Amino acid sequence: MLKLGVPSKGRLMDKTFDWFGARGLTMGKGGTEREYSGVVDGFDGLQLILLSAGEIPRELAAGRIHLGVTGSDLVREKLAHWDEQVEELALMGFGHADLVIAVPSFWVDVETLDDLDAAAAAFRRRHGFRLRIATKYHRLVRDYLTWNGVADYQLVDSQGATEGTVRHETAEAIADITSTGETLRANHLKMLSDGPVHASQATLFRARNADWEGGARERLAVLLQRLGLD
Repeated sequence: MLKLGVPSKGRLMDKTFDWFGARGLTMGKGGTEREYSGVVDGFDGLQLILLSAGEIPRELAAGRIHLGVTGSDLVREKLAHWDEQVEELALMGFGHADLVIAVPSFWVDVETLDDLDAAAAAFRRRHGFRLRIATKYHRLVRDYLTWNGVADYQLVDSQGATEGTVRHETAEAIADITSTGETLRANHLKMLSDGPVHASQATLFRARNADWEGGARERLAVLLQRLGLD
């Protein structure tokens, strides 16, 4: 039996069901809202497991599910060396959102990562501590800034409305997910022009560490053929 983890509610769940439905697999929730399994028609040997999008990377890495649908940003953020633990099988074409770095709009001299690096160095000289960037995506942001040579910053954890941290003076800049940029603009923030840290979308992943014996590998091959992914 192949176990497929999908988001348990909201637009991401509905779009996932639509994506599989367009390929001949009808999916739905169980009998009650409290059930953690769903139903699949159109393919024998596939069990639907309903999880939060944030849980799916962990369950894939542990091998407790064979397949999972979640945001590519969540896999990269939650799993160190993610590509050694999971494999991307399909970009699903929905759930698009960009992880971006944004600074106050009135920072007229800060438009790029190089500008941010210079501003961070100046900020530390002036204030005696490192420029704070509020985010929920520590791994992705740290790797991105390190790769691009930005120093003299510190990441501060944000569990609430990240866009409001600059206004509340708990951070000087932010790194957060955005789809349209409207919330950033409403909070008088602007994105750096270098592009996103990561352009995320819903993705179908395969767990490398799951039990692929007992016919699971063969069943996956049939499923991928049905989905047009072979």
